[in-house]
Amino acid sequence: MQEADWDDLRVFLAVSRHGSLAAAARALRVNHSTVLRRLNKLEEDLGTRLFSRDLGGYVMTPAGETLAGQLDGVGEQIDAAQRGLAGRDTELSGPLRVTTTDTLAYGLLMPILADFRARHPRIELQVVIHNNFLSLTRREADVAVRPASAPPEHLLGRHVGRLQTAPYASRDYLDRMEAPAQAHWPGHWWVVPDDSLAHLAQARWALAHVPADRCAVRADSLVAMAQAVRLGMGAGMLLCMLGDADGSLTRLAEPDPALDTPLWLLTHPDLRHSARVRAFNDFVTDALRQSQWVLQD
Repeated sequence: MQEADWDDLRVFLAVSRHGSLAAAARALRVNHSTVLRRLNKLEEDLGTRLFSRDLGGYVMTPAGETLAGQLDGVGEQIDAAQRGLAGRDTELSGPLRVTTTDTLAYGLLMPILADFRARHPRIELQVVIHNNFLSLTRREADVAVRPASAPPEHLLGRHVGRLQTAPYASRDYLDRMEAPAQAHWPGHWWVVPDDSLAHLAQARWALAHVPADRCAVRADSLVAMAQAVRLGMGAGMLLCMLGDADGSLTRLAEPDPALDTPLWLLTHPDLRHSARVRAFNDFVTDALRQSQWVLQD
């Protein structure tokens, strides 16, 4: 242990926590080769193998489990110290890691992020597109812009409005299928969310209204659903910011308030005093509340 470098130990803890080099590299914000190099160096310094490598990932050896036990809690203390220091930052410069979904990134946020960068050119935006929540506690991201009915209670959140949803189809599809351009659901083929999106209101609506034999496409992304509808593969329950923005699509009915999705900006409490986090949250909150696609309560 006396020969071990703390950066190497951080890599060890990240691999033990996440189970793969790639996941550890993302969590540490370094590249894959850095993780591999430091892990190999640590094993060489300690004179023992800490992980066994197989197709399922990196599994700790007994020596690795012993080391992990000796370091239990140290990683969390370091993470907390880093968040505390980051929270004292008073400069509008440096990296800012923002996570959001593919739908929000492509349909809503990118122009806002471009305006923010123009306002604060010394802030380096790191945009992470992920449809699952990343851990703000582990500093996998500094700010999350997420659709969520119930965001995690341990995070600071700003509710900035709601996203509306309505059924759409392409004009080409309606002409080709001689389908009704109205709310006659069994008369359409449908593009619906797959099981990975079962938590979404759109998925619950499809389960209640779309016969199983009328599902043409199941997708694990709302952006992919919009593309499938655009290409005439069927009608789909889409976010209005995607459907109304596409001139080739026809709205089949007005938005259903039961399908509205709350939109949140989230960050860890330790970062509430960070100048760049505050600047980002204030700027993005104002921009989203002025957006034509974000409905205010």
